[in-house]
Amino acid sequence: MPELIAGLVPQFALNFWGTVPPLAQYLVTTVFKILILTIGVILCVAFSTYFERKVIGSMQARIGPNRVGPRGLLQPFADVIKLLIKEVIVPSQSSKFIFVIAPLLSLTPALAAWAVIPMNDWFVIADINAGLLYVLALTSVGVYGVILAGWATNSKYALLGAMRSAAQIVAYEIAMGFALVGVLMAGGSLNIGDIVNAQSGGVSHWFILPLFPLFVVYWIAGVAETNRAPFDVAEGESEIVAGFHVEYSGVAFALFFLAEYANMILISTLTAVFFLGGWASPFEGWTFLNNISWLAWLTAGGLPWLFVKMCFFMYTFFWLRATFPRYRYDQIMRLGWKVFIPVTIVWIGVEGAMAWFQVGPWAGMGG
Repeated sequence: MPELIAGLVPQFALNFWGTVPPLAQYLVTTVFKILILTIGVILCVAFSTYFERKVIGSMQARIGPNRVGPRGLLQPFADVIKLLIKEVIVPSQSSKFIFVIAPLLSLTPALAAWAVIPMNDWFVIADINAGLLYVLALTSVGVYGVILAGWATNSKYALLGAMRSAAQIVAYEIAMGFALVGVLMAGGSLNIGDIVNAQSGGVSHWFILPLFPLFVVYWIAGVAETNRAPFDVAEGESEIVAGFHVEYSGVAFALFFLAEYANMILISTLTAVFFLGGWASPFEGWTFLNNISWLAWLTAGGLPWLFVKMCFFMYTFFWLRATFPRYRYDQIMRLGWKVFIPVTIVWIGVEGAMAWFQVGPWAGMGG
């Protein structure tokens, strides 16, 4: 693919690029990748809101957005304009500085985590060896934005919602961490690109098969981490108004909204990367497809396959919201502490036995 891009660039531009110092080349390339990825994520967030309303509307025999633009496709942009022109009201008794930066503390980790996620075998902003730890650290930082938003508002309802949300996030963060320990054991590396490469060879090599319990725990914990239904007790309108962001309006509320959907896309992508081979094609290794010219592309991995897997998990987010009622708070805590954490610990032990007997991802390794 880099060769294809180079073929589309005029020769004089390539000659000029060759005279640019290496450090400047690195900076320009990195900034370009950041812009491409950030714009892509924001556009995905915008249209995720549209498709969520369409999917849930279809499940509930409703039409969904259909007025703004053809089939309502411009509805996300109308929502953005509406939130931009609304007044941001800061409560008089609030801690104003923290009140303003709290939404940024929720959004920034959701965007910064993409720096180490490989889109394909060559597009990644920072190919660091500790990428798994980086992702785990940033997904844990988002809770600070929630806590500070609830505290800075100086409202009992907002603080109650923030505490419930923080307790839920902490409970499921531990289960997610243990699930990633299992991924680390199977992949043999903290580098996310190496974890994807360890799953090359087709569906039979994906980690979802030997790590299926960890896959289920990671995915459900990811739904709880994003405060999505049926784990949306922090925003239980029938109980505590609207949770930690009850006093936010305009752009400030839009940032929380953006952070929620950015985290949904992030969790969906990470689930695909850790358990479904990332950008790898499910038909990899089906050599007979290469003999059929119009089907040969199915065996090639790349961003389209990662996007398809991400869209599947995003659809699951929508499906869960339209299907399940909200869990009680005690049920959520029991599931996180008494079910998920023991399951992950037990399966890590099972993985140790699988590694000892060279089964699954460890097959063929020397003892």
